[in-house]
Amino acid sequence: MMEGTEPPTEGTLEKVATTLTRLMDKTTIWVKTRWVLLAVLMLTFAVRIYFVEGFFIVTYGLGIYVLNLFIGFLSPAVDPEEDAGLPTKEREEFRPFSRKLPEFKFWRSAFYAVLTSIVMTFFSVFDLPVFWPILLAYFILLVCLTLKDRIKHMIKHNYVPVSFGKQTYGELTKVKAGANAEKGDSKDSK
Repeated sequence: MMEGTEPPTEGTLEKVATTLTRLMDKTTIWVKTRWVLLAVLMLTFAVRIYFVEGFFIVTYGLGIYVLNLFIGFLSPAVDPEEDAGLPTKEREEFRPFSRKLPEFKFWRSAFYAVLTSIVMTFFSVFDLPVFWPILLAYFILLVCLTLKDRIKHMIKHNYVPVSFGKQTYGELTKVKAGANAEKGDSKDSK
């Protein structure tokens, strides 16, 4: 091997990583498309698990990880119990909700986790024998208890982590044409 040359695998891995980062950056504006892609990937994983009839530990690990990401997505960046960051009275200044885990990072982490889980299902070393109904029951219990705690926290500190678009103000923001514009239109119609 000659000095100064790097192994071809390092250069190839760097190119792949750069290309993947560039593609991820391009998907930032396509929110719905990204989430549909993640749903399709999760469905692919579920179908693979169904037909292989195994890898329940991998599925359980994926579920716990995505639950942890979801809790981070629902949580405020600054805990209101430690810092009075969110307004507690209506007279206080409005501060928008900032998340502990932004939406894009949530999606990217979940995307990589599902991809990793799919790859893990091709190696029998990860197919550990477990009684899956116990794992499922424990996972459902964890989801219920964790979300119950998160909802109590939201109610206690009066915040909602979800917004569905830009707030509108109805008639206040509509542009009304002046009287001259209406007269001009009527002359044109004659």
